[in-house]
Amino acid sequence: MGKEQAKQQAGVVKANFKKLGVIGAGVMGQALIQGLMRKQMVTPNTLWAAAKTEASCQKIRETLEIPAFSNYSAQLADTDVLLLCVKPTGIKGVLEKLKAGGLKPDTLIISIVAGATIETMESALGSQNPVIRAMTNTPCTVGQAMTTICGGTHATEAHLAIAQQIFEAVGVCMPLDETHFNAVTSLAGSGPAYVFLIMEALADGGVRVGLPRDAALRIVAQTLLGAATMVQQSGRHPAALRDDVTTPAGCTIGALLTMEDGKIRSVLARAVEEATKIAGNLGKEKK
Repeated sequence: MGKEQAKQQAGVVKANFKKLGVIGAGVMGQALIQGLMRKQMVTPNTLWAAAKTEASCQKIRETLEIPAFSNYSAQLADTDVLLLCVKPTGIKGVLEKLKAGGLKPDTLIISIVAGATIETMESALGSQNPVIRAMTNTPCTVGQAMTTICGGTHATEAHLAIAQQIFEAVGVCMPLDETHFNAVTSLAGSGPAYVFLIMEALADGGVRVGLPRDAALRIVAQTLLGAATMVQQSGRHPAALRDDVTTPAGCTIGALLTMEDGKIRSVLARAVEEATKIAGNLGKEKK
């Protein structure tokens, strides 16, 4: 077994870049940083972060023990990969600053900003920098993110491989055409919120029939985790797995029919549809 293979089996992945910067080191940005550091893909010497205020930067320095800057222009000249993790309203200003401030022509730009299209970013940069658009979600904080990536005009397979390497440090990553990204935003990006609401409702049901709230919530969380794992590992359709639980004249079928009376299937599907419409308007300037 070679050293590289041994490292990968031990969870250590060799990075294909020398220096990485994270602009917008909030919850998502810091989660990505921590994932990369856990995988030993970066070190404090090969990583820097940027935040809006000096107070935020100081907190990042203390928490993550990495360099952090509110003015990051001087860091661009030797940075190979930039992760943009700002809010949709902040992407325009960041792109303008990158265009004006010494960005290397081969620096890879990876954006997780909802609503910021590849065309928008490439046009704003006005350069031939490779751009990759990604959509991830908050479970990256526990290493269970679902991320999709799509390369722009100047992005090569090697650039996509770097992006995949980065996001696999915090979960699962797959390539997907950009035409689907509004749907991915609504399903993966917003999806954890839907699940949290469902968890809360199920726990409330447990409390209603006599369970202590902490016990109800623990049971719900583990049950959802187990069910999701079964879908992933079995390769079977959720409907087939549901049928396994639904015995004739049992309590499960009674509960399922009650949910169908409340149009739960339609409500969840329509929620994704509505969120997709909103995602299509994120980052657009209001007229």
